Amino acid sequence: MTVRTRIAPSPTGAPHIGTAYIALFNRVFAKHHGGQFILRIEDTDQVRSTAESEQAILTALRWLGLDWDEGPDVGGAHGPYRQSERSALYQDHAMQLVTSGHAYPCFCSAERLATLRRQQEENQERIGYDGHCADIAAAEAARRVAAGEAHVIRLRTPCEGICSIQDRFRGEIEIGWETVDDQILIKGDGFPTYHLANVVDDHLMEITHVIRGEEWIPSAPKHLLLYEAFGWEAPELAHLPLLRNPDKSKLSKRKNPTGILYYRQAGFLPEAICNYLGQMAYRPEGDLEIFDMETMVAGFDLGRVSLGGPVFDIEKLRALNGHYIRQLSAGDLLGRLRHWLLHDESLLGLVGMAQPRLEQLADFVPMTAYMFADQVSLDAAAIDQAGTASGKAAEWIQFVQWEFERLASWDAEGIRGCLQRVATCEEVKFKKFLGVFFRVCSGRAAALPLFESLAWLGRDMTLRRLQYGQDVLREAGVGLSKKALKRLEKSYRERYVEEGGKDG
Repeated sequence: MTVRTRIAPSPTGAPHIGTAYIALFNRVFAKHHGGQFILRIEDTDQVRSTAESEQAILTALRWLGLDWDEGPDVGGAHGPYRQSERSALYQDHAMQLVTSGHAYPCFCSAERLATLRRQQEENQERIGYDGHCADIAAAEAARRVAAGEAHVIRLRTPCEGICSIQDRFRGEIEIGWETVDDQILIKGDGFPTYHLANVVDDHLMEITHVIRGEEWIPSAPKHLLLYEAFGWEAPELAHLPLLRNPDKSKLSKRKNPTGILYYRQAGFLPEAICNYLGQMAYRPEGDLEIFDMETMVAGFDLGRVSLGGPVFDIEKLRALNGHYIRQLSAGDLLGRLRHWLLHDESLLGLVGMAQPRLEQLADFVPMTAYMFADQVSLDAAAIDQAGTASGKAAEWIQFVQWEFERLASWDAEGIRGCLQRVATCEEVKFKKFLGVFFRVCSGRAAALPLFESLAWLGRDMTLRRLQYGQDVLREAGVGLSKKALKRLEKSYRERYVEEGGKDG
């Protein structure tokens, strides 16, 4: 048997450090056994998926050295490797399930489902679909589908009994079928959900081992049921422990930078990041702490994977990164600096912004120094004062964070439109509004042109600076409390998302 593993990220935002963590273990395991590592793009969410995000995934993983044998950019015998290009396959397989009775059309409206959920919440019942359409006669369901009635396709799941899951790390896991919902397989727009597409693709791409995060354990019964319904042999499952913040909560961008490209922009070395991610759940023989990917591949043993909650501590990563930097020769370090941000293409963008403000060449370095920093020195009082009223700056920053995360195209024009939109919604003069962001992103009252400089910094570094600004405000007692943040999230959904606001 040829070992084949995969990583299957969704191109719906910045590539996450957790994706690199899972990709590392999949690649190392495959290479240890002389197998193949596949990259698949799960872009069935047509509303949120973007070409920019897909390219960012390819760039980030390749920067880390996590290259693949088959994928959307290199091809292979099992393509296409974008799920949006495999729609006919999912439709065919969904119809096979309906014909065999393992799935059924569901005609429930969004209104009925919302009412059902509300009633379940009020009665403190388990939230989930109640099987309302499960017993519609096959002929009647086919007639309604043929008549064009809106519907989805749901998986028919058992109402009782136990699903036994064999996990490489955890042994046998038992989940009661009464806790498993009749999962939607084909959405109303005709696109598959993750669950159907994932199983069909893993089978057709001959994936032998699925190494993924433990958050997918509750979904395993649905996947195993699909394999059984199709008459296919399921791949071996192995669920890695989730990365945690230092306070043991699930890794989140509010407490740790999570974008892979942030780490590139901040000057971390890819080999240090891979070493640190490997440490999260694995130690080579001899309990080595410093090891490269080749060492990990050569001696990799799934039996040495630890299930303890791995803590992703950026301070420890920074120390490890410093170790790697100090091992470089002066010439190698100079080459790394040039490759990082001190190359012509990067500097040219800064020169264009700085030139109208230069009186001496010596002005360039102090004028642009903050652009190369990970964190800039911030004055909480100055930021808060720029917001005209205590708490307003923190609210504006939070709205912009959420809008920047949704921004389809990260360029100066898109950034300007995004900031203008929030300023308009908050009914504040644009110049006053921008004062907050000059302060937060540069640590200065005036700096290089804001929109162009944020485009140069990149989405991940910009979001990091905004979050650091929030942290500084919170420490000064003028930031957002948990209660205020929850209220703000509701306001954001109502005013920016649900009213049909589009990405810039």
